[in-house]
Amino acid sequence: MEPEKQETVVWREDGMPANSRFGDVYRSRGLQGDAGWSQARHVFLKGCGLVVDESTREHTGATAWAHAPRWQVLETGFGLGLNFLATWHAWREDAARPQRLFYSAVEAWPPEAFDILRSAAPFADLIPLAQQLAARWQGLLPGFHRMEFEGGRVQLTLAVGQAQPMLGEMTGQFDSIFLDGFRPRLNPQMWDLHTLKAVSRLARRGGLAASWCVKGEVRERLITCGFVVERVAGLPPKRHALRARFDPSWQPKGRAEAPALPLPEKTTPRRCVIIGAGLAGASCAYSLAHRGWQITVLDRAAEPAAGASGLPAGIVSPHVSPDDRPLSRLTRAGAQATLARARALLTDGVEFAVTGVLERHAPGERRLPAKWYSESETDAMKATTYSAEASKTAEKAQQAGVPLNETDLALWHEQAGWVRPAALVRSMLAAPGIEWNANQNAHRIELAPSPDAPAWRVLDDSGAVLAEADLIVLAAGFDTRALAGITLPLNALRGQVAFGPMPGGPHDAVLPLFPVNGHGSLISHLPLQNGALWVTGSTFERGNARAELHDADHAHNRERLAELLPLASAAVDSQWTDGQAKAWAAVRATLPDRLPAVGSWDITLVSGEAEAATHVPPLQLCTGFGARGLTLTVLCGEILASWLHGEPLPVERSLADRLRAGRFNA
Repeated sequence: MEPEKQETVVWREDGMPANSRFGDVYRSRGLQGDAGWSQARHVFLKGCGLVVDESTREHTGATAWAHAPRWQVLETGFGLGLNFLATWHAWREDAARPQRLFYSAVEAWPPEAFDILRSAAPFADLIPLAQQLAARWQGLLPGFHRMEFEGGRVQLTLAVGQAQPMLGEMTGQFDSIFLDGFRPRLNPQMWDLHTLKAVSRLARRGGLAASWCVKGEVRERLITCGFVVERVAGLPPKRHALRARFDPSWQPKGRAEAPALPLPEKTTPRRCVIIGAGLAGASCAYSLAHRGWQITVLDRAAEPAAGASGLPAGIVSPHVSPDDRPLSRLTRAGAQATLARARALLTDGVEFAVTGVLERHAPGERRLPAKWYSESETDAMKATTYSAEASKTAEKAQQAGVPLNETDLALWHEQAGWVRPAALVRSMLAAPGIEWNANQNAHRIELAPSPDAPAWRVLDDSGAVLAEADLIVLAAGFDTRALAGITLPLNALRGQVAFGPMPGGPHDAVLPLFPVNGHGSLISHLPLQNGALWVTGSTFERGNARAELHDADHAHNRERLAELLPLASAAVDSQWTDGQAKAWAAVRATLPDRLPAVGSWDITLVSGEAEAATHVPPLQLCTGFGARGLTLTVLCGEILASWLHGEPLPVERSLADRLRAGRFNA
C-alpha cells in the first residue's frame, strides 16, 4: 500500500507558513510585513558580516566576503529557502562579491516548489531568484542535490535527510554558518551536542556563525564545540540574536589547515593538461576552467569525441536497485548533473531532451528498494517522492506499446532523457580557458625536476615534449593505464549499437517519443538536418580493445529490440535487410567494482622527481566509466575539481570516497 503523503507546509490564515510535523512557524513570531527577509538579513547575513551594517559603515567598510575567490555558507535547516535567496541576492548586489558562492544546507522535509514561490512572493527582489530555484526543485529523494545558478558561480548543495547524518556526509571549510531550524523544544535533535559537533567539524577557523536562538544550553554546547559566543541585538520583538566565531583552543582532529592545493591560491596562470577529449576529459576541463585553470586538452584523434563519446545518442537515466546501492545513488546525482550541463550548453530538442525514460524490467524483477514501500514516516518521503514519477508508468508503457502486468514490469523516470555526447563534448571544450589540440599522440608523462618551475611533462613516442603543466589529468579511457604505466585494473569493454532513419509515415508513430531501456534500449525521433534517426543497442564484449564491427552483434541488437519493443522493432525491421540500419562500435573501460576511478594516483618516481613532486598536485585520473559515461562524467569532473580545491562535494562524502582512484593503488 502506498503511504499517504503528509503536507510539509501549512499556510495559516494570517499568511504565516507553519510546519505540520513540528507545529512551529518558519519565521519568527511577531514579525510582520517583510518578516522572513528582515530576519535573514539582520540575524544571518549581518551576523556573519555578509552585509554592511549601515549604522557603522564608516567603521566596517566592507563585507566579510569582499574580493574572496570563493565563499562557503552552511545552513542547518533550509526550510522555505529564504536565507538562501537573501544570501544569493546579497551576493548579486555586492560589487566586491566573491567569485564563487557555495551554499550547503540540510533539510529533512523539503517543501513543494509552490511553497517556495509563495514564501518569496512578498519580496519583489527575491521573486526572480525563487522562480529559478523552484524550476530546479524536483526529484528530491534522500541524499545530496546540486543546483547551479549564475552560470555555475552560485552553487546550492541541498542535503535531504536528518541533520546529524547529513552533516557527517558534508565536506568543505565553511566561512559562514546559519544555525536555523525549529525551536529546540520542538526539534531538539537540530540543536543537540552531536549535531553542533558535526557543524564545528565543517567550520573554518575564524568563521562566523549566527542564529536567532539564544537558549543557554545551545550557547553552552557551541562553546564546548570551540565557538566563542556572544549575544547581540535581535530583530524586534526578539531582544537578542546569537553570533559566534569558531576559534577552538585546540587543534581539531583530522582538520587540514593547509590549503587544498600545494599552489598559492592566486597563482596565475595555473596550467593543466588533460589527456583525452571524450566526455571524461571534457568534463574535467570544463570544471577546472571554471575555477581559473588554463586548460590544454590533448587527443590523438583529429576530432573531439572520436572514441566511445562519439555515440550517436545516449540515454541519461538513473540506475535503480533493490538495495539502493552506491551506483544507484551516484547515477541519480549524475543524471541531474549531466542534464543540468546539457540545459546550460546544448540546444533543447536537437542536441538533448528531457523526455523521461521508460525502464522495462525482466519478468518478476523488482527494482525499487523494498524500504521505499515502508509505512514509516521517514521512508514514506522516499516512496511518495518517487511514486509521483512511477505513477506515469502505465500511461507511458501503453504509448510504447508494451504490456504492463504482474509479470511485465516497468518504471518511469521523469527526470531523464537523451543527449548527443559529441555535442556535449564540443560545447564543454569551447568554454573560455580551454585549448583543444588534435593529433597529439601522448606516449608517457614525467615530472620535470627543475627547482624553478617543477611541472608535469607530456611526451610523445619520440621523447619530444608535447606540453608542460602544473596539473595532469588522465582521461583517456582504456589507454589511461599505459600512459603512466600504472597498475589500475582497467578492462576493455567493446560495445556496438545500430541506428537508422525513422521509417516515415504511420510507422513513425509506433516508435515512442521517449527512450526505452532495460535489456537493450531505443532512442527514436532524434532530429537530423534532413530527417530523424533511431538508435538501439548496446552489446557488451569484455576484453576486446578493438572498435571493430561484428555482424553477429548487429543481429543481436535486432533481436534485443524485438524483445524490448516488438511494435517498434517491426516498424524498422526491413532496414536490417535493405542496409539502412548501420552499425557503430567503440571501446569503453571498466573497473572490477563497476565504479569509475577519480582523483589522485601515486606513481613511482625516479631520481630527481621526488622533490619536484612536493610542489605540484599529484597525477589525477578520471576513467573507468564503462557504459555509464554519459551519466557520470559531468558529476565526476565536479568531484575531481572539488577535491582539488577543498570545496563542498556535490554528493555525500561516503559516495565520493568510493570513487577515489587511490582505492586501487598498490
